[in-house]
Amino acid sequence: MKNIFKILFILLVISGLSACREEQVEKAEKGFLKGKVVKRGSNEPVSNAKITTAPTSTTVFTDTDGSFEITDIPLGDYSVKAELSGFLANYQAANLQNPGQVVTIVFEMEDDESLNTAPSQPELISPVDNAENQPLSVELTWKSTDPDEDDVLVYSLIVKNDQNTDVVEVADLKEAAYTLKDLKFGVSYFWQVSVTDGIHDAVLSPVYKFTTSKTPNNRYHFVRKENGNYFIISSDESGSNSFRFTDTSFNSWRPRKNNNAGLIAFLRTEGGSPHIFTAKPDGSEVFKVTSIPLGGFNNIELDYSWSTNGKEFLYANFDKLYRINKDGSGQQLVYTTPDGSMITEVDWSYDNSKIAVKTNDYNGYKVKIYVIDMLGNVLNTVLADTAGAAGGLNFSVDGKQLLFTHDVSGYQDSNYRQLNSHIFIYTLADNTIRDISDESDKPNGTNDLDPRFSPNNAQVIFTNTSNDGISQKNILSIDLNTTDEELTRTTLFENAEMPDYE
Repeated sequence: MKNIFKILFILLVISGLSACREEQVEKAEKGFLKGKVVKRGSNEPVSNAKITTAPTSTTVFTDTDGSFEITDIPLGDYSVKAELSGFLANYQAANLQNPGQVVTIVFEMEDDESLNTAPSQPELISPVDNAENQPLSVELTWKSTDPDEDDVLVYSLIVKNDQNTDVVEVADLKEAAYTLKDLKFGVSYFWQVSVTDGIHDAVLSPVYKFTTSKTPNNRYHFVRKENGNYFIISSDESGSNSFRFTDTSFNSWRPRKNNNAGLIAFLRTEGGSPHIFTAKPDGSEVFKVTSIPLGGFNNIELDYSWSTNGKEFLYANFDKLYRINKDGSGQQLVYTTPDGSMITEVDWSYDNSKIAVKTNDYNGYKVKIYVIDMLGNVLNTVLADTAGAAGGLNFSVDGKQLLFTHDVSGYQDSNYRQLNSHIFIYTLADNTIRDISDESDKPNGTNDLDPRFSPNNAQVIFTNTSNDGISQKNILSIDLNTTDEELTRTTLFENAEMPDYE
């Protein structure tokens, strides 16, 4: 019996030794795989790259220093793969032949862009290079191609000119087109486009050039409003050559063209007060004439006058009337109202011998319209202490007639609202008054405002609008030569007011 137990014990010991030997052999038949992943060219470590093998073993990711390690990998031949978004996948061979062997691999990974093609150089479509007589609004178009269909092309534009150092820069354009607006007449513009696909450096186009047309001899000027500011439009009768004469960043109104001076005058707010400015017909070389501002009960109602020869202005500051040279020199007091009323509007006759004056109180009412000579003597009284708003003074070329407006409803309120303003022609020789609004069948509920004689006295141009105070204003004309019983009214410009026609 003892012999049997000895035999069993010996067998158990032998079996255990055999198992240990097999385990040691199994461990000894494995190796180690380690390495590093870097960016090709710079050798910067690539972290978080995924490392896999074929045949499959353990999947690992690189550390912050780009290193990795796979332990206890069975002996054999392997294809080791390193991959990471934004890089091309990289493969290396590894051969583990001996137990406990350590194989080291270095991956040099390339950016995806190495297989990406840069976009083509932007090519001009329009306007053609060196194009001339271009309008003041020009659409620039070009094209660029990219063989990589998934790439998104983004453009940048830079524009310079030959008149000043202004530079226009437009970035992040998704379309191969851009419209330049509010250009200046007679100016050459130089423009260049760059394109990028977000992978390669920007590709530049050649520098292209176009030149705008010369300043047209526009005879109409009027006012529009945008973002709370008035701005002036210069236009021909058809509107085909219209352009913004003043910038919308300023509050500018009451344009007055003088052909002898070759300039256009207007009012502009500076420091909260209105002043007379002049500029060339293209809107350049803006010059401030006045140092003492215009003053009255309402800045927008103020008006001034320019001498026919273009050398002097007449304007008012409350109860005082001044004359001043167009270069800002020689200012002198011409007239002071005897009752302290405010002078809101003036007009100088073509021969500079007479001045039409409109006065009112601090609310714009108690209106008087009269004509004085250059010594201040009253020659004609047109209106005197009449209820309702009035204004719109303008002499005919021969100085024999005077345009004015009057709200025949006689309505008065704190907002200076007018309910039924008509245009009248006053004849100085016989003191007769003609209501041309009535003769032209003015629509009910509207006001006729700011009238001006045409250069040949055959027409009157003016503003018409609803008396609600918020509706659109339009510029119309009344033909004084109409043979029919009713005078003809014609719309000239929509969304426009304060016309000037020279």
